[in-house]
Amino acid sequence: MNVMKNKKIWVVGIGPGNEKDMTIRAHEVLNGCEYICGYTVYCELVKPLFPDKEYISTPMTGEEKRVQLAFEKADEGHEIAMICSGDAGVYGMAGLVYEIGRDYPEVSIEVIPGVTAALSGAALLGAPLIHDFCLISLSDRLTPMELIEKRLRAAAAADMVIVIYNPESRGRSGYLSKACDILLETFPPERVCGIVRNIGRSGESSTVMTLDELKNTKADMFCTVFIGNSSTKNISDVMVTERGYKSEV
Repeated sequence: MNVMKNKKIWVVGIGPGNEKDMTIRAHEVLNGCEYICGYTVYCELVKPLFPDKEYISTPMTGEEKRVQLAFEKADEGHEIAMICSGDAGVYGMAGLVYEIGRDYPEVSIEVIPGVTAALSGAALLGAPLIHDFCLISLSDRLTPMELIEKRLRAAAAADMVIVIYNPESRGRSGYLSKACDILLETFPPERVCGIVRNIGRSGESSTVMTLDELKNTKADMFCTVFIGNSSTKNISDVMVTERGYKSEV
């Protein structure tokens, strides 16, 4: 039974980018739609899985154009999936789709959740997110750096486990080191941290280290960084945050 409807955009989180980590629901939606729209890299990831689809892609920084093209195609009566890595509602396209969707009242929108990097990365490192945590992106393309720094200090003051997205890029070198300096204002240099690279893709890796070591670690847009709280431990190179069970005392 085809659950698709005319004039609809599905905003789909594809997870890390491989088929095994994609939800069944996301796979069904992509299999049933006519067009797949997304960032060029993400479209290339799913093309081998759905080779018979029509693809609409734009490069990085082309998000608004990408969404506009998707709505124009949906408004013609086609069913189209807007794909995002991880989850579409976590630093994804869901918000922008709803914003632009106000100009297309006849096109319905549905968000399909996916596995965000905080979850898939945490699974590689061990169990760093057992207690309260927050997500902070270091990209200042859409958020002022002053606000990013304020959020880092607030999370540190609250002793939160911190997951950092978009730590660095070609045009933003040194951002992770600067973030570590801010966290070192509150956290000890031996605070347990971890970094994962290319989750679910070729070259996947994970490393547990101290905050002092993280400060001098190179990163890029395909890395996700984890900073533990005061109860996070390195247990045989696995990052584990205690929740307070009797066995953990």
